[in-house]
Amino acid sequence: MTPEELKDAIAAAISQLNEERGLSIEAPASLVVERPKNRAHGDWSTNVALQSAKRAGLSPRELGADLAALLSAREGIARADVAGPGFINITLEAAAAGAVAADIVAAGRDYGRSDELAGETINMEFVSANPTGPLHLGHTRWAALGDAIARVLRAAGGSVASEYYINDAGSQMETFADSVLARMHGRDVPEGGYPGQYIADIAQALLERHPQWSDAPEDEIRAQVRAEAYELQLADIRSTLDDFGVAFDVWFSEQSLYDSNALATSVQRLREQGHVYDEGGAVWLRTTTFGDDKDRVLIRADGNPTYFASDAAYYLNKRDRGYERKVYLLGADHHGYVGRLKAIAAAAGDDPEANIEILIGQLIKVNGAKLSKRAGNIIELRDLIDWLGADALRYSLARIPADSPLTLDPEVLRSASADNPVYYVQYAHARARGVERNARAAGVGAEDFDPALLSDPTEAVLLSALADYPRVVAQAARLREPHRVARYLESLAAAFHKWYDACRVSPRGDEEVTATHSARLVLDRATAQVLANGLELMGVSAPERM
Repeated sequence: MTPEELKDAIAAAISQLNEERGLSIEAPASLVVERPKNRAHGDWSTNVALQSAKRAGLSPRELGADLAALLSAREGIARADVAGPGFINITLEAAAAGAVAADIVAAGRDYGRSDELAGETINMEFVSANPTGPLHLGHTRWAALGDAIARVLRAAGGSVASEYYINDAGSQMETFADSVLARMHGRDVPEGGYPGQYIADIAQALLERHPQWSDAPEDEIRAQVRAEAYELQLADIRSTLDDFGVAFDVWFSEQSLYDSNALATSVQRLREQGHVYDEGGAVWLRTTTFGDDKDRVLIRADGNPTYFASDAAYYLNKRDRGYERKVYLLGADHHGYVGRLKAIAAAAGDDPEANIEILIGQLIKVNGAKLSKRAGNIIELRDLIDWLGADALRYSLARIPADSPLTLDPEVLRSASADNPVYYVQYAHARARGVERNARAAGVGAEDFDPALLSDPTEAVLLSALADYPRVVAQAARLREPHRVARYLESLAAAFHKWYDACRVSPRGDEEVTATHSARLVLDRATAQVLANGLELMGVSAPERM
């Protein structure tokens, strides 16, 4: 019996009580069924009596006692008791609790997926680094977190497009081209230019493609150098993200907003909404109407658009592409963007509390990390992947809330020990797969599954944890917090390891294969499946052997 099935049972008990007592209690829309902190209190607990007592004209304990009596009589529930001010603790019958293992095996990769966010169209923009250099430590956290958030949103039924906004317009691209040209002709990069061996490597690659450029006037080749150097650097970014297991559905060019005249069009659209005005020769968006600390310039007095104009055009473009929710994942230095982006949403006619979300990630540090030899002045993501491994890096970055500063310890992440969270979870999956291989070799099958045989206390704990997985995924999606999945996996791994120590799936010595061995094999398979499903949401592999 899953938490959702228990919710249905509680709703049915409320309906029965209404009929028998002439009451008009409604099951709360936010009916909560969760695991009690103390396992001795039962398998599940609900606060429904506390939520509904006032409407019923009863005390919470009185209502709780009535509901507990009705729940205790339902098939699959061994006992329901009232505790504290009115909590109802529920203990399932072994067969009802154990049935979830077979359900998980049958569902496979789909277990934990739901329609919680069905119908929601979500644009997730993250990383969005300038294409003027390699991805570095500052981009790493959002690459891991953004991809994990997108995965849990999809698991909850959302229609999600992950998007990389390529900042390929503006002065930084001219500086990038000047830096490459300088290296092509043996000069130091100009002041304020981009240092690092990667610039020299790009210059060398371009000269190998176009030997004639070594003597060509720079003003004649500058535009082509800029374009091809940009392509090479963007290809390096894509390759690094591929190695990190992060794939984007959309690569959106900022320059396309200029080329398509979208900036001028967006200014006109916002003017028609009544929020644009002219002053001092410039064009302004009245963002103070929507809580921003000051109005923002869209077009300067010299006729050039501001970066804010690009932000506005980009938001409207996302809106035109049909994304109801626009999620921005920004770095720790972007707090000032929150008000202005929400103001753009409001000026466009959207609800800034519903149609746009801005998540701010805090900085990370890696003890002992060295500056990149290739990039010169940064800690490069590619080097971190080579040093720590994509799995360890991704899991560690996504298991901590985005708004918490984070320092990674390489010695822990590289260790094959229980101190390393990703190793601990992956090892649990590999162990579960190994248990199945050994059981099958010993002749244990899973054809005649009797869930009532899963009666050991460690099995009750493990089954309860497995049943809780769909709730955890749905909550992680609603809150945009994939770390909840990671912490769940670590708890599940701990429950599995304790069960492994207490219960045998394979017979010992000359012992005959029994139905209990078969039931435990199903439980083992279910655990492996949930571990694999959760690791997939984190973007981490689930090894069969370790």
